[in-house]
Amino acid sequence: MESMVHTENLVFEYEKQDEENHVIGRSRAIDEVNIDIREGQFVAILGHNGSGKSTLAKHLNAILLPTQGTVWVNGQNTRQPEKLWNVRQSAGMVFQNPDNQIIGTVVEEDVGFGPENLGVETDRIWERVEESLRAVGMIEYRYHSPNKLSGGQKQRVAIAGVIAMRPKCIVLDEPTAMLDPVGRREVLRTVEELRRQEKVTVILITHYMEEVIDADRVFVMDHGRVVMEGTPREIFSQVELLKRYRLDVPQVTILADKLRKRGLPIPAGILKKEELVELLCRLN
Repeated sequence: MESMVHTENLVFEYEKQDEENHVIGRSRAIDEVNIDIREGQFVAILGHNGSGKSTLAKHLNAILLPTQGTVWVNGQNTRQPEKLWNVRQSAGMVFQNPDNQIIGTVVEEDVGFGPENLGVETDRIWERVEESLRAVGMIEYRYHSPNKLSGGQKQRVAIAGVIAMRPKCIVLDEPTAMLDPVGRREVLRTVEELRRQEKVTVILITHYMEEVIDADRVFVMDHGRVVMEGTPREIFSQVELLKRYRLDVPQVTILADKLRKRGLPIPAGILKKEELVELLCRLN
């Protein structure tokens, strides 16, 4: 498998300005980050607010460019201006608030906006619109106004708009942060289905631990650095460390950890309720 995203010693600094817009200092948001994400992987990047994860996400679509170091997306250096469109075609972004991403007055027009900008032929645009809306389970809403949709439905339309541009990688920056639990499940199910069927690389930026249990790989960020890396089970087995990084550990993982400390033969890194129930049943 080839690298879809590769960062090398990535540093990003924001300029601090006074009231008269004079630069009075710099603040480092990304600090020497090295990550490698392979084609077709589902990778989650975790971190509390201010950890640098969303700043990192914006580098994967060349919305931000490195202060130092390099970012490659699908083999293309994001610093090279002539590669900008290729980078953005390779990695589609889905943001936290779908209202910031939906611009059409009718669902199908909104989904067709991206491919139209890419110069796709009209017949192919409508084929892509239909395919994309079917992929996210929103085909019956194609003639609706986005304003009449729920938060979860809007986010699925935003994802359809990205899919219609046929990216090799989809970067989801806290896509469920503004949704209720039903909307969150809806969006995550859509993304997982998409990854399975279309074989796209999925990079999920989140602080919800339960959203990452099916990831191939998890990176944990704190103060702009990658402080943990591994499979979900390897990450979840370190409950005390996760708490130190101010991440909410799922209740089932905490319960399993406490039972293990009490002497029950339960392995570290329990991810799902069903898994714990099955282990407990076997003990009887």
